[in-house]
Amino acid sequence: MNAILTPAPTSLPSNHALMTRRHASIARGIGNAHAVFAAHADNALLWDVEGRRYIDFCAGIAVVNTGHRHPRVMRSLLEQAEHFTHTCFQVVAYESYVALAERLCELAPGEGPKKAFFMSTGAEAVENAVKIARRATGREAVIAFEGGFHGRTLLTMALTGKVEPYKSGFGPLQADVFHVPYPSEVHGITAADSLTAIDRLFKYHVDAARVAALIVEPVQGEGGYLPAPGGFLVALRTLCDRHGILMIADEIQTGIGRTGRMFAVEHSGVVPDLITLAKGLGGGTPISAVLGRAEVIDAVPPGGLGSTYAGAPLACAAALGVLEAIESEGLLERSRVIGERLRARMRGMAMAYPCIADVRGLGAMTAVEFCHTGDIDRPAPEIASALKTEAARRGLLLLTCGSYGNVVRVMVPLTIPDDQLEEGLDIFEDALAAVAQG
Repeated sequence: MNAILTPAPTSLPSNHALMTRRHASIARGIGNAHAVFAAHADNALLWDVEGRRYIDFCAGIAVVNTGHRHPRVMRSLLEQAEHFTHTCFQVVAYESYVALAERLCELAPGEGPKKAFFMSTGAEAVENAVKIARRATGREAVIAFEGGFHGRTLLTMALTGKVEPYKSGFGPLQADVFHVPYPSEVHGITAADSLTAIDRLFKYHVDAARVAALIVEPVQGEGGYLPAPGGFLVALRTLCDRHGILMIADEIQTGIGRTGRMFAVEHSGVVPDLITLAKGLGGGTPISAVLGRAEVIDAVPPGGLGSTYAGAPLACAAALGVLEAIESEGLLERSRVIGERLRARMRGMAMAYPCIADVRGLGAMTAVEFCHTGDIDRPAPEIASALKTEAARRGLLLLTCGSYGNVVRVMVPLTIPDDQLEEGLDIFEDALAAVAQG
């Protein structure tokens, strides 16, 4: 099935021409998954500058969970733009910031008083969560997981559990950050192995009494879309309580309905001390959040948190529109339905294509891992990369991830119509057949 063409506006340059300009003027360190430039997008569809139509199984890396240009989100943006676009909340406050904080605190798991504040990026949210944990506990060290991704800034780069391309050549890294294996039974790492590694960490590397926080993704994102196994987050919560360590749930990719709950950690019944959000929260506008126990967040005095653009008026308005759309359109249940359909089709493909070693996910957060002859110890990043390229040629946008780049992840907008979901899966299967034969 080939990409559907619509007439390209004559005023727009070609993808090739734009990519040539891009390489001449933009830093080499900024990568591109596809050599495509967007002209416009609507819900789960995107058209490039040459008029080619694509089904978007990326959603801007799980950002437009409510689809491109959702009517409620667009209406909120336009209404806010009619009044003002910036004051800096720390200079002149505005109600939408307050309303968004109130709503997130209502939605967050757990009893007791909660508070929230906003930044612009996921990395900023993570850095501020660590700042809060250090201030609240009077401790310095942080535990993170191998394969985890928390950002590319100097602190979050240290927390991220992968060297290439995120850490190589950028040292020295932040001290007092320690990594342990993230459980993945398909890769031979059990939850017990991970918990034992933390015990060994306390015995040989860092005193538990010096650890301020443990940060964990309920489903690892860049690490390969690995859901935490049953009971693991509960065990981490118990361990943190035993040692006076704050638990930070990094929900930047998993939050805002991506896994079928507003927060992925809700699947476990665990209540973290702090939650970080970004991506899907803004519906395409840059906003991130830290929310959690009021007594923990309020350990930081006035002036210790904030940023000029943090919680920008347009982004707060958009985020309120996102939350309204999720509730009014039943998108949490829709996320679960989409995930079941994705994994059912992909498990069917696994029966026909031995290169598929594993199909996994939680809610609409779904991944397919490719290995030579299905041997999990022989990752096949070239298959995943070829599938991404061939699918794009046929009109479907995909992304890869995983420690070896051998996982294709699917992050469809939760608003995708059934016919487009099935069309995308058909393209996925046709592209896989072409790659397997080639």
